[in-house]
Order: sequence, then structure tokens, then C-alpha cells
Amino acid sequence: MAQQFKDRKTRGFPNGKRAGLLKGIVVWAAALLAAFFPGTGFASYDYIDITNPFLRKIPLAVQPFKISDRTPENEASAAEAVRLISHTLEFTGYFEIIDPEAFLVDSANPPILRPNIQFANWTGIGAELLITGGFHMKNGLMEIELRLFDTFKQRLVVGKKYRALPRDLRRIVHRYCSAILFSLTGSRGYFDSDIAFVSNGTGNKEVFICDFDGVNPRQFTKNRAITLFPAWSSDRKWIAYTAYNRGKPDLYIKNATRQRGYVLDRKGINTDPAWVPGRFELAATLSFSGDQEIYLLTGTGKIIKRLTQRRGIDVSPTWSPDGKRMAFVSKRSGTPQIHIKTMATGAVERLTFSGRYNTQPDWSPKGDRIAYTAMRGGQSNIFLIRLDGGDPVQLTQNAGDNEAPSWAPDGSLIAFSSTREGPSRIYVMTAYGTDQRRLLSMPGEQSNPAWSPNGIYTKVLSGS
Repeated sequence: MAQQFKDRKTRGFPNGKRAGLLKGIVVWAAALLAAFFPGTGFASYDYIDITNPFLRKIPLAVQPFKISDRTPENEASAAEAVRLISHTLEFTGYFEIIDPEAFLVDSANPPILRPNIQFANWTGIGAELLITGGFHMKNGLMEIELRLFDTFKQRLVVGKKYRALPRDLRRIVHRYCSAILFSLTGSRGYFDSDIAFVSNGTGNKEVFICDFDGVNPRQFTKNRAITLFPAWSSDRKWIAYTAYNRGKPDLYIKNATRQRGYVLDRKGINTDPAWVPGRFELAATLSFSGDQEIYLLTGTGKIIKRLTQRRGIDVSPTWSPDGKRMAFVSKRSGTPQIHIKTMATGAVERLTFSGRYNTQPDWSPKGDRIAYTAMRGGQSNIFLIRLDGGDPVQLTQNAGDNEAPSWAPDGSLIAFSSTREGPSRIYVMTAYGTDQRRLLSMPGEQSNPAWSPNGIYTKVLSGS
């Protein structure tokens, strides 16, 4: 099935009778290959150093699409595509989108091919990158051509052509933006990911899910009870969470798309789920023995073994990307501090020494840093620390309480909850603490964000 989503050469697209194939997902996408577009140099482009904390945003222009058949519906779809591209790329924090009012182009008939583009008109207004697009409707399907140009080198960076149902416009845009990021940074981004979070807007704390940018929030649980700590499996098929359905904290493991799952309801506390990368197993905090300890469980909630052995509370597990180490919070040294356990040897080392209250660790997908919540001066803020220790870096400050960091799947952004506007809301920021902004606005309060891995459609792009 996955092979049907790969970008393919432009030829022999199925007729309109197969438009509903694959449940309306993008059914055909073709790379505009170098042979078709002379001068393409995909591998030679490396514009964005994503390891640079003082990254300069690249000025980028998204010109109006060239529309083959100007109807109100086609114009609206093309305008929405331009808006989505601008919004999606601006969300990354890598680009500065140039105001269309500055464009020196005929919006009714914009050139989209390299020989016809007056690049001086774009460099003159400061645009270093330019996206052009063509829009055509045929047999009820959209045909969209997208090209990214380097305006100074006057060269095509990446071009794609897609054909899909109109309802899949957002997915097309995300796939193309993923291709752009890969060309410029070597990373696919997070455009096919979701964020789970807790909201009490219904009158009870329930788990909700939204797209990576806060769009399309939908309710996942309907427990009518306190529900906390959602956690995604690495294949995105399962979400584990804590719920008080029976008056105490039990662990629920629920399929993300089907109404089935498992419950761990041992005596005492059953909470803090954290999936092992690449396996149908998870760690969780259980207290049936009298002390809060971390256990390794099967994906169905059966205990495999106990992972922490010291007296004192051990909670909040998080795994390294390779699953070989586990960070967690322990009071074994007197105050809540983050420790790391190496699974092969069982050795445990303390990571945090600065401050007396460090909790809620989340391991970066890149494996090099851990984000966590620390209490300083009566306020909670987000910090980063490298695995070799050293001085932690504070990412939030002087803006209410900031808690529960969760990394984007490419390690470039961090979601967190904050009370800077009064009620708790979900925010995102870059991995360096810049570009902090609210993700969405909903009734009630939102907390406990958990960023999912990317889905199958973004991963398949690696084969294009």
C-alpha cells in the first residue's frame, strides 16, 4: 500500500473513476525531474543550518498561482493553497514570508517557469526564495505544479506536480513543504504529525488531538472523568493515558483509530505512560508495591519487569530515540531530579544538579538533549540540558508558569503549556526558545501536550 504514495514520473494517471482510490488521500504525486527542468541541483542546496541558535530567517515569496481556468471555485482553491504554503513554512520559524503587496508581478498571469521569471523583480524586494504554482482542474481532480527557486542563483531547488481530490489540498501542501525542508535542511519536518493534549472545555479533563499547527482539534476520549498524560506509540497506532474512570488513576491503552484497547488497574497509582521506541512496550509508574516505581509493560498492559529499584518516588519516564536509555524523575537524592538509566547495564546516573525541583523530562528525537520543567523562584519554566550535564539552558521566563515540554518529531520545535495569558494554553517554540506563540484557542484550559511521530505519508517521501 505504501508504494502507491511514492512520487512517480508523470505518466498515465488513472481516469476519474479511480478518483476515490485510497479514501481520497493524495493518489498521485510526481517529481518534476532534472531532465524535465534543466538546471536543477537538488543535492547542492544547503541553506539552513538548523543547529544555529541565531538562525536568520530566509525571506521567501509565494506568488499567486497561475490558473488555467479562472472560475470562482478555482480561484478560491488556488488562493487557499498560497495561504497554506505561507502559513506552513512560516510556522517552522525558518522563513520570513514577504508581503504580497510588494510583489512586482502580474497576479492574473504570473510566470511559473524559470525562463519566464524576472528574478531581478524578486531580489529587488528582498526575496531569496520564490515559490510559484500552477493550478488546473480536470475530471474533478486538482492538478497542482509547485516550484521553489533560488532567486539569486536563478535555479530551481525542488519542483513537484500533484493530482488529488480538492479535499486533499492541505495534505498536498504539507507534502510539498516537507520536500522543501528536506532540500534546505535535510529534515522532513513534522507536517504529518499531530499533538494530543488535555482540555477541560467539556467540563471534564479529556484528551483531544489537533494537527501540528493547532488546526482541526477533535475530542479523543469521552471519559467524563479526569484524564491526563497522553502518550503516542512510535507507530502512532496507540495512545496511552491516565484516567480516573473508576475513582483512581488507572492506565488506559487505546487504539488511535478504533474503539478498542486495554486497561491496567492494579492497586494504587497507574500512570505516566512512555512508549519504547519501535516496540509495542511502554514504561509506566505503578505503586501496587507501596512505592511509586517504574515498570516495563507490554502494549496490552502486562508487567514485563520492574525498571527502578530504589526507595523513593520514581516517575515520569522518557526514552532515548534508540530505546537504550531511559530518563526519569526520582527523589532518591532528596528532591525531584532527573536521572538516566542505561538499560544494558542497569547503571543509573543523575543528570540535573541545578535547582531543587526538576520534573517532566522529554528526550529530544535527535538524542542529544532533554527538555524538562524546573521550579525556580516559585515559577515553572522550560529548560534544556545536554546529556553530558553542564549548565542547563532556560527557554521560557517571565511569562507565567510553563510546563510539560514535548518535542516535535524532527527535534526543531517544542510544544508546552503556559499560563502567560491567564488560563493554561498550548504553545510552541523553537528548540532555542525563540518564536514562542500560542498554538490554538479553545474553551477551558489546555495542558499536557504530547507531539506524535510523523505518519506514513511523510515517511514515504523519503523514497522520492
